[in-house]
Amino acid sequence: MSDSPKRSFKLTPQRRALLESMRRQQGLDALAHDAPAEAAPIEDVAAVAGAATPPALAGAWVPPALATPSVASQQMAFGLMFFASVDQQTPAANKYTLLLDAARFTDEHGFSCIWTPERHFHGFGGLFPNPAVVSAALATITRRLQLRAGSVISPLHNTLRIAEEWAVVDNLSDGRVAVSFGAGWNVDDFLFFPERFSQRHAVMFEQIEQIRQLWRGEAVTLVNSFGKAVDVRIYPQPIQPELPIWITSSSSTQNFVSAGAMGANVLTHLIGQDLPTLAGKIQLYREARARHNHAPQQGTITVMLHTYLGPDVEAVKATVRAPFRDYLRSAISLEEKAAIGGGTISGGHKIDPHHISEDMMEDLLDLTFERYFHEAALMGTPDGCSQFVQRLRAIGVDEIACLLDFGIEATAVMRSLEYLNTLRASWSGSAPTEIQ
Repeated sequence: MSDSPKRSFKLTPQRRALLESMRRQQGLDALAHDAPAEAAPIEDVAAVAGAATPPALAGAWVPPALATPSVASQQMAFGLMFFASVDQQTPAANKYTLLLDAARFTDEHGFSCIWTPERHFHGFGGLFPNPAVVSAALATITRRLQLRAGSVISPLHNTLRIAEEWAVVDNLSDGRVAVSFGAGWNVDDFLFFPERFSQRHAVMFEQIEQIRQLWRGEAVTLVNSFGKAVDVRIYPQPIQPELPIWITSSSSTQNFVSAGAMGANVLTHLIGQDLPTLAGKIQLYREARARHNHAPQQGTITVMLHTYLGPDVEAVKATVRAPFRDYLRSAISLEEKAAIGGGTISGGHKIDPHHISEDMMEDLLDLTFERYFHEAALMGTPDGCSQFVQRLRAIGVDEIACLLDFGIEATAVMRSLEYLNTLRASWSGSAPTEIQ
């Protein structure tokens, strides 16, 4: 662990400007510089989905005002997200204990869902190479939570296998699965299908439509080893008639628009975008839903936030500072690995691989931590965090995915869940369990 809490975080204006530039280059806090060429145009998405593009509906949808929400809108759903770095795990411990214990707690306390990711070949997120396997385990110990992949990087997989695996989990959970689809960004992940990297967004949208067909019990026609066309259906048939779908978007405006056009939900975060930028993307998403005959108010915008709550904000900050900085260090390592491989970093940004001195790295981590703690995370007391939740709700966010496992000791995280439940209950109208 770093001794960074003892560092004096004072920077000259010149050094701060340099670090801000480096932070943008590393993808830690870039304002949304989208790469629309990498995403399928909205008309192409509609064609892939087999839906005609209807004329624009009369009158653009108006997003919630950037002000205090009305009483009717004073609700926010809360779920959990996991993305642990293997580097921060205690070797002797069961690496999945926190996941299982937190799942049991939230299943009993009115949380909406639990997200698990797909990561490959790196310690950052390395506990989760297959969210279907993890969700199958969670299905056996939960009864209410929706079990979501956040995300399935579908271009890394055979489409039939994705549909089959999640159909099994849907049966194990009695119809509680949902999937957020991502196109991927790390070129080294595409060792499974190297040829798909350049067309990964188009591949993803094509796969989503095929998975939808299979999920409904329809056959898809494929060619076998002898060149013969074969009609294929998946078994077992899922419990849910339709698979709930999210599209993961880190910074691409086009992905918000495409998700709206196909009637999907959106999973996003505040890495690389601030609240006004996100508000604009949500408006475009709602307008796209309306243009394509999807009820604009029914789509769900989910925002991932690193989360740790307690009774005292300074105690919370002291608890999260060192582990969160180490978590960020692991994330930077993954970004640099992707750059060395010749690809983009998360969000579609292109950087040149370069060495960052240890002294510069420490300042970069300090600056990034301060930004997250004050502007882009749920870290603090329930009352203090509620103000940030209100700002999110005001711009049209429907749900928060609370990322818990960034290196804090497991018993402290479980204790923090009591305070998170207080916050959740205050936004759902239900009474929380009293904190002992």
